[in-house]
Amino acid sequence: MDSHKKLVDLLHDFDTAMLVTRGEDGAMDARPMAVVKVEDDGQLWFVTDRHSGKIADLKFDSEVAITMQRSNRFVSLSGTATIVDDQPTLDALWQETWRVWFPEGKASESIILIRIQPTQGEYWDNSGLTGLKYLLKAGTAYLQSKKPETDASTNATVSF
Repeated sequence: MDSHKKLVDLLHDFDTAMLVTRGEDGAMDARPMAVVKVEDDGQLWFVTDRHSGKIADLKFDSEVAITMQRSNRFVSLSGTATIVDDQPTLDALWQETWRVWFPEGKASESIILIRIQPTQGEYWDNSGLTGLKYLLKAGTAYLQSKKPETDASTNATVSF
């Protein structure tokens, strides 16, 4: 499997991510976000309140970082965020569970979408059989006083 496809496949395994933005004061802020959708090209969608601090940050600087972790799988992305205020797209992505934050539903004045277009990503996957193979390599490397070799099944950097 090629590294790009593996990274996009891994993105589908995550339901939350840490979105990292930079504010006007230069400080970086990270907050957990529910992943709304992962596109086949790796784009990510989030939903938020248009009056939130992250929207103010994105208006100042649209470059973001995304980190994800689940068991023995990790993904890091850098990319560009776009604030999307589009009712048909919101209608298509709407999830009833969002009423917790937007009691008025899709008609809420405060709901807005964020789309992330990744420019680069990296993954580390030590899960399942891939993880077992890595453990064997690591054990052998340890006994030989060497560093274990990695391959695209466990770690790769990808440009979008």
